[in-house]
Amino acid sequence: MRKKIESERILRLPPYMFAKINDARLKARRKGVDVIDLGMGNPDRPPSPHIIEKLCQVAHDPKAHRYSASRGIPHLRKAICRWYQKRFDVKLDPEKEAIVTIGSKEGISHLALAVLNRGDIVLVQDPTYPAYLYSVAIAGGDVASLPVTEENNYIPDLEGVIGKIYPKPKILILSYPHNPTAQVVDLEFFERVVHFAKKEDILIVHDLAYSEICFDGYTAPSFLQVKGAKSVGIEFYSMSKTYSMAGWRVGFAVGNRNIIRALEKIKGYYDYGIFTPIQVASIIALDSSQDCVRETCDIYRRRRDVLVRGLNRIGWKVSSPRATMYLWVPIPEKFKKMKSLKFASFLLEKAEVAVAPGIGFGAYGEGYLRFALVENEHRLRQAVRGIKKALQ
Repeated sequence: MRKKIESERILRLPPYMFAKINDARLKARRKGVDVIDLGMGNPDRPPSPHIIEKLCQVAHDPKAHRYSASRGIPHLRKAICRWYQKRFDVKLDPEKEAIVTIGSKEGISHLALAVLNRGDIVLVQDPTYPAYLYSVAIAGGDVASLPVTEENNYIPDLEGVIGKIYPKPKILILSYPHNPTAQVVDLEFFERVVHFAKKEDILIVHDLAYSEICFDGYTAPSFLQVKGAKSVGIEFYSMSKTYSMAGWRVGFAVGNRNIIRALEKIKGYYDYGIFTPIQVASIIALDSSQDCVRETCDIYRRRRDVLVRGLNRIGWKVSSPRATMYLWVPIPEKFKKMKSLKFASFLLEKAEVAVAPGIGFGAYGEGYLRFALVENEHRLRQAVRGIKKALQ
């Protein structure tokens, strides 16, 4: 047997910083510990009944079990464009400017393979959703860090960074509302992004996964609302959070037709498309009443309020985010020397609460933790009691 099994692209992947916490959580649960898992952004609620009913209905059709279309069935691509028109007043061509993906994670990963050459540089926010880093590394590209910190209000200094990078980056990946920090932006920010992209000849990839999970009167804009945005980039969207369809693995990308064509081409080599009943159910989700989305958003808001109030009440000062299903919180001063991975392990052991260490999202995430609002209010209050005991 060959000594070296793994490929170079696997060996050059950055370390998976969540592995230690995940392993410890599993071991604790095997011992019977009632771990309250706030580590992963994995929705705990099912999709609305009318979406599930449509899935089941279509699944009874014998023809629905054949191979589907890699780029998505036409009716779903049309529904995606109708949703964008209604939600953002953005007009899209379902034939050339929209493609269905097996979740946004798959889409972004395959896009990297479709457009990156070895050594191409990609600007990525730090901290960031780790899948962006992995997809660039697997494709042979190199990541250039774009710091987003509390000092700069988690908004990147694009002009300040670009002059320090050589060769010039090919792609800039952004995500607002932002995972993990929950920071939000207005349309003026995306206007600056489009101007920057045109000036520097950089492609924009924007991940809009949390656009509908917003609170306190905030409404998230789309990057594509800016005039000229389609000439420089695309936007990914996921059904996972908005419609609680995480395990269904369905999302889409819209925007620049040349980028969409590249993604469509490589997907044609890799997959036969999403199970047709899931795609038809996704049409129902996008086209029907959005009351279920508002209900989901209200549930996350109430959970946010319970956890924010609870942590502040026990002396852990945290702010209240205006979007996403996360809290991004600094490690208490007394425990800062422990660093995020060790402190997350401490909370798991002493409070029986699992959270994500900030270092897992990048170097600039050190000193923070991410709490996912994926347990009910009763469990969140239980988590606060456990944390209070641990901190004392």
